[in-house]
Amino acid sequence: MKKLFTNARLIDPENGTDRLGALLVSGGAIEEIHYGDVPEPDAQVVDCDGKCLAPGIVDIGVKVCEPGERHKESYRSAGLAAAAGGVTTMATRPDTLPAIDTPEALEFVARRANEAAPVNVLPMAALTKGREGREMTEIGFLMDAGAVAFTDCDHVVTDTKVFSRALTYARALGALVIAHPQEPGLSAGAAATSGKFASLRGLPAVSPMAERMGLDRDIALLEMTGARYHADQITTARALPALERARRNGLDITAGTSIHHLTLNELDVADYRTFFKVKPPLRPEADRQAVIAAVRDGLIDIISSMHTPQDEESKRLPFEEAASGAVALETLLPAALRLYHSDDLDLPTLFRAMALNPAKRLGLGCGRLAAGAPADLVLFDPDAPFVLDRWKLNSKSKNTPFDGARLQGKVRATYVAGTCVFEAP
Repeated sequence: MKKLFTNARLIDPENGTDRLGALLVSGGAIEEIHYGDVPEPDAQVVDCDGKCLAPGIVDIGVKVCEPGERHKESYRSAGLAAAAGGVTTMATRPDTLPAIDTPEALEFVARRANEAAPVNVLPMAALTKGREGREMTEIGFLMDAGAVAFTDCDHVVTDTKVFSRALTYARALGALVIAHPQEPGLSAGAAATSGKFASLRGLPAVSPMAERMGLDRDIALLEMTGARYHADQITTARALPALERARRNGLDITAGTSIHHLTLNELDVADYRTFFKVKPPLRPEADRQAVIAAVRDGLIDIISSMHTPQDEESKRLPFEEAASGAVALETLLPAALRLYHSDDLDLPTLFRAMALNPAKRLGLGCGRLAAGAPADLVLFDPDAPFVLDRWKLNSKSKNTPFDGARLQGKVRATYVAGTCVFEAP
């Protein structure tokens, strides 16, 4: 059945517009967009009541803990959390137990995801076997099995020869390599960013230069190999000039950042609150502002949740010993709307970074409001206030730094290929 969304604020990241209009969906795709007078087609009418209708979020870097740690997160719970958060496509990480490094493992998770999750799930595969950095995986076979990108996640490939060979092989096949820019020797064991705060709290810290050094090495290898490359998280001002130079030199490089590094800073850790322990560690406010400016200017392309479920046992520990990571599928949009309400970023810019750019980087047709594009949509009220209760999240793990936070912005409905997969009560 056709659906006509009327009286909607259409957030178009491709054209950078935020206008009242109507959108007609047919056969799982967007058929027409109207601004002004709307024809009377034979369609089910969805009155959006002046709320925002935007492309569904495409989230690169979601950890789903199947196989190995299903008690932390399953494809079903992650899919429900994604739908409730306006995420219509998840690109999932291979840092499972065991790692997703064979076509058989990839086909298993793809099958599980299609059975259990109400949203689109695109699995990524490990770049090296076991994510150990010693021997690259069968990139060609994994691509044939459906891998959309290759990454060892936060395990930096320290053997430069292995990494350069993997990049060369990936370039020959047109594969996207996602890396974690970090100098692993400097960052080993770090729980905070070096500076006054870390010193006062007595926390083992890492200099922001570790990110810059890791990125500089990767850029040099990109110049040598010409591969397609995405930096998963750029979080410091020190790394931005190197990224800008690489872009100016014509390298095929994009960069992302996490919603936590955009909306929180190192002071939020306060008295050792382990739900605020993420990787890389939260940065000073000056770095946060520099990263926001980079997103606004388009230097940083993608905002992602970096959804990392951890159970209570791994978080209820002294700060240095606690596991890193936070769940963020359901909090990604309301947290991002903090930047909208503070006038740092407008809605088209936010959805350019959360929907259009990640879709383009993965070669997908979604992430935009245009005739012929998949009808993956999120309807949300950007002004609806609420206090987050972590126990109401759909994720199995509840490790969110936003527990008890006052947020604005609620998802009213999420649509995948025109079918409603979530509707707020």
